[in-house]
Amino acid sequence: MIKLDKEKETLLIPLYGKAVETQKKRAILHDVKALEIINNIDYDFSKLRIPQKTNTMMSLRARLIDDSCISYLYNSEDTLAIHLGCGLDSRYNRINNSTVHWIDLDYPEVIDIRRQFYPESENYRLMGSSVTDYEWIEKVPQQYKNNIIIAEGLLMYLSESEIKTLFEKLKQRLGSFVIIFDAFNKFTSKKVNNHPSIKKTGAEIKWGLDHSGELEKWNQDYKLIKEIYFTSNSILKRMGGLKFIIYRMLHFIPLARNAQKIFIFQM
Repeated sequence: MIKLDKEKETLLIPLYGKAVETQKKRAILHDVKALEIINNIDYDFSKLRIPQKTNTMMSLRARLIDDSCISYLYNSEDTLAIHLGCGLDSRYNRINNSTVHWIDLDYPEVIDIRRQFYPESENYRLMGSSVTDYEWIEKVPQQYKNNIIIAEGLLMYLSESEIKTLFEKLKQRLGSFVIIFDAFNKFTSKKVNNHPSIKKTGAEIKWGLDHSGELEKWNQDYKLIKEIYFTSNSILKRMGGLKFIIYRMLHFIPLARNAQKIFIFQM
């Protein structure tokens, strides 16, 4: 039986959501590894009380970040990718790029579970550490020409000071990097702690970002490359019907449009 506390238990929420989405006729994300894992672990996923709309949002987020990674890697050679707070996600498999050198990082106990499903290879490594135990950064190789960091569903669980320190130490180690992450705005970050899935795990949302300029003020080298809206993107058409209409209507409501976005920064 898997027993994970607080923030660590949240890794099961997107895992289950991707498995559910994969089985749909008009799936926006295909993740056969997620199906394999949930069928091979002893855990009562129903107790997480994940609403269907949350499953859809998590799958949409994963697909949008996947596509952003694929686009970046297509135009970049000699690249190191680091997936922070990877949980049991199979992004490395979904990206399917044999040239990228990839590190998946999460708590040691999460990595111990992960090793049962994801074997390491010459281009794929697992690293067990808390993201905020910054000693792991000293173990990151420095020889690559390009570096990309992925932080999906992670930074909102850190304080602003922890995020600042993380970015500074990564910049000191790597020189420069591109980072892809999602963030709630400040209003949503306060409200989302009442979400049933979050309350069940006991996790706490600590950080929100209203606009890119806030982050650019931290360091003159931090520059926004792109913002991606959940309510306006090319993937929505796969949903079809009423879901597509609802998402497109929400895009014209600022509170809904800006509640959560994906950001891509050059650091």
